[in-house]
Amino acid sequence: MLNSIDLFAGIGGIRLGFDRAFGKKLKTVFISEWDEHAQKTYNANFGSKVEIAGDITKINEADIPSFDICLAGFPCQAFSLAGQRKGFSDDYKGMSRGTLFFDVIRICERHKPKVIFCENVKGLKIHDKGRTFEIIKGELKAIGYNVFAEVLNSRDFGVPQNRERIYIVAFREDIDCSKFHFPESTDSTKRIKDILEQQVSAKYYLSERYLETLRRHRARHEAKGHGFGYEIRGRDDVAGAIVCGGMGRERNLLVDKPKKKLVPVTHIKGEINKEGVRKMTPREWARLQGYPDTFKLSLSDVHLYKQLGNSVSVPVIEAIAKRIRKYLLYSPYERSQEKRYFKGNFRKKTH
Repeated sequence: MLNSIDLFAGIGGIRLGFDRAFGKKLKTVFISEWDEHAQKTYNANFGSKVEIAGDITKINEADIPSFDICLAGFPCQAFSLAGQRKGFSDDYKGMSRGTLFFDVIRICERHKPKVIFCENVKGLKIHDKGRTFEIIKGELKAIGYNVFAEVLNSRDFGVPQNRERIYIVAFREDIDCSKFHFPESTDSTKRIKDILEQQVSAKYYLSERYLETLRRHRARHEAKGHGFGYEIRGRDDVAGAIVCGGMGRERNLLVDKPKKKLVPVTHIKGEINKEGVRKMTPREWARLQGYPDTFKLSLSDVHLYKQLGNSVSVPVIEAIAKRIRKYLLYSPYERSQEKRYFKGNFRKKTH
């Protein structure tokens, strides 16, 4: 049995991918997530055997149970191409999101897990002309890890979403990982039509007035040469990356004409548009991220869109985790050697 911790857990997408890859060989012993609404979705799907801790910056690393795998999807907004890209200086509601990676370092330096796994936006690799990424790799190497990193696209792993993310796998230096490599594409055939719901509420259909507002908005930007605005995807297309704010939903609109006239179920301005243009539903977003339909989505739409846009593509995580798994299930002799190494190095670090 291997133990894992889930930092910046969100709704548990990284954990779900590792659980699928390791099965009963993996046990989550610590969880940290500061957003209360994300905690609710996480608990609804994984249970509450392990209480979710809040702000990781206020948690003493000595109070965290011993673990073998650190899962850390540390906040990406500080490095996103779509944001202000403030990096390590990013501050949000009094929380320096850019520096939260260093909490991963202090925790892992104390516990020396076998593997540290991180996920972030691909912009991390080029942020500050690559210096930010070099700092991150340097910190991991400084505490005794060999680092592998790769940008992978979700559309190559069985979900119809064009979502490029960087994945970092750091093995403790006593583990022979010289032959490790990231997975190749497993399935690039999926399209939007494969994730659509059959029955969709009228509330997801745009009003005539709002659709016209989007058209004017795009026209203004196109006139300035910006090329910014809503986008209608075809059923045989691949969705654009889903994101939690701004035009996240409007960049993945669909034409899905209902079989009968729809009556508004929310307070909208004007009638429902006659072209059948609608937003994707939260369940469709969950499918775009590779979550099974058994995954509970019990909160309001506003929270679910944010959570799913911030989440990870589970099939990509699972494919990487299966590669990692090969290097962690040792023979009894190898485990005894590893234990001897750990004790010696821990003594050196702490005395």
